[in-house]
Amino acid sequence: MNRIWEFTVLSAALIIPGPMLLRSATENDADHRLNEAATVFEEVMAAPDKGIPQDLLEKAHCVVIVPGLKKGAFIVGGKFGKGFMSCRGPAGKGWSAPGAVRVEGGSVGFQIGASDSDVIMLVMNSRGADRLLQSQFTLGGEGEVAAGPVGRDATAQTDAKMTAEILSWSRTRGVFGGISLQGATLRQDTDVNEALYGKKLENRDIVKTNVAAPPAAHRLLSLLNRYSIVETKSGNL
Repeated sequence: MNRIWEFTVLSAALIIPGPMLLRSATENDADHRLNEAATVFEEVMAAPDKGIPQDLLEKAHCVVIVPGLKKGAFIVGGKFGKGFMSCRGPAGKGWSAPGAVRVEGGSVGFQIGASDSDVIMLVMNSRGADRLLQSQFTLGGEGEVAAGPVGRDATAQTDAKMTAEILSWSRTRGVFGGISLQGATLRQDTDVNEALYGKKLENRDIVKTNVAAPPAAHRLLSLLNRYSIVETKSGNL
């Protein structure tokens, strides 16, 4: 009887991972995704004449990077991805530690296909930044979102882009361009934040209370500061 009990306990231990193992797996996944986000941002900004306009990045209040946003459709379409957001700190303080986000959304119609895209969003004003720091909001429903212009020297010339709270871009199979994410839901991911910071922090707490960034985020923050150094030095945050 004792052997049967021991075997049952051992089997359960092997089959059901403990909380520490689950947290470790989530933390490793978060670290990997942070590195992916940094790679996506670096490659997009380094692309000659095809990246995000420098003047828009310098004016942005927050940035959201979602590497590998998955979109599939067969009659009912949907999209899902995990990424990170960072907002500017007080003058001279650079960018905040990253908060984890999830992009979810769907559509109904006669469509078929699938794609895996890297997505970057710039939040262009304080109202958009405040929406971003809510637990969740719908892009295009509660905040105006528009496809961002492409080109190092391009500017937001249309009224829609000049007034949009959020500008968005995507890169699919090497092709980079503006994309509309109307109807997608962007929500914070406190489980990933817990894996990164050791406790369930909301994104507003991370951004507003100067939480120290985890080591895995240093590369991403260094790139953000490098490519928006004009704005950081001027203090016009």
